Parts: sequence; C-alpha cells; structure tokens
Amino acid sequence: MTQKELLYIDDALGHEKALQTAFDSFSAELKDPELKTFVSGLAMKHGQCYARFLSLLG
Repeated sequence: MTQKELLYIDDALGHEKALQTAFDSFSAELKDPELKTFVSGLAMKHGQCYARFLSLLG
C-alpha cells in the first residue's frame, strides 16, 4: 500500500471511531426511548464499520 492509501485508512478508522463515540455520548443524554434506540443503533453500526476496517487490515 502507498503512504496515501495508509493515510486514508487511518482517517477512515478515526472517523468511524469518532462517530461511534459521539453517538454513544448523545444516546446517553437522550430521554426519548425511541430516539435513544435509534442513536444507539447508529453508534453500533459505526462500531461495526470500525471493526470491519480493522479486520480487512489484519
């Protein structure tokens, strides 16, 4: 892989982890159960994307 490709992968991993963290944080603050479930699902999806990226590298 080129240096540029590795930087792209590093950025993608960082974005997925940041989104997962943000959605987890937002979910913890929500009172509406339906919205909380939806936002928690978004956090879970971004966590799965992060894990998939890592598995492709390993």
